[in-house]
Amino acid sequence: MAEELVGAARTGVPVPLLSKRFPGLTPADAYRIQRINLDKQVSSGARIAGHKIGLTSAAMREQMGIDELDSGVVLTDMVAASGARLRSADFMSPRIETEIAFRLRRDLAEPSDLGTVRSAVGEVFLAFEVLDTVFPDWNIALVDSIAANAACAGVVTGSPVPFDPAWDLTAEQIRLEADGEDVAAGQGRDILGDPLKALAWLTHRLPVLGITLRAGDIVLAGSVHASLPLTPGTHFRATSTRLPSVDLRVV
Repeated sequence: MAEELVGAARTGVPVPLLSKRFPGLTPADAYRIQRINLDKQVSSGARIAGHKIGLTSAAMREQMGIDELDSGVVLTDMVAASGARLRSADFMSPRIETEIAFRLRRDLAEPSDLGTVRSAVGEVFLAFEVLDTVFPDWNIALVDSIAANAACAGVVTGSPVPFDPAWDLTAEQIRLEADGEDVAAGQGRDILGDPLKALAWLTHRLPVLGITLRAGDIVLAGSVHASLPLTPGTHFRATSTRLPSVDLRVV
């Protein structure tokens, strides 16, 4: 199954849903598939930049019809800085989300509470996550998402600012524009009530997979709005109450 997903990403030819063909497939199985492909990429020279957490907002869970969180891995070659140009033709069915993201200043090697993860964050920034699917459409189940790296295909990062542990990110107001028109909005509290709760969840998830959060890792806490199509010729710009904007042009 892992080889099938890699082949689909390489050729651009979708594969049938794993959840339909293998109804007994569990989330644990799906994370094993994700890990097989991650290990192959790392053995070929890829480096881990961090992690993404998916389905942390009610808007995304409703859009996807999935009521559980999932996570995927972000590799260094998937990350671009604000102002980047992405070719829509490099993806199969891309969509875009606006997220609050963190950079860790120290390791989080074991399951941690909210206070511990708060003290481990060094920087915070806005980010776009580009989602893509190797399946025929976006009508996927949780195991399909997990197996395919939680649909993470790219990340565009805004300028980071130092994180003050006293900072209340729940009140952060975020707006997304497409070609100068407002197309989506959300708040920090839309991410599990507090984006740091998503990071705490990840510290409980990753040890099961044998992965440790390291100092310098970036972590995308999840989208504040439902995803939108990554349409060619569009200039996306997200702004926030206190965080620097992030820009992306789709060509």
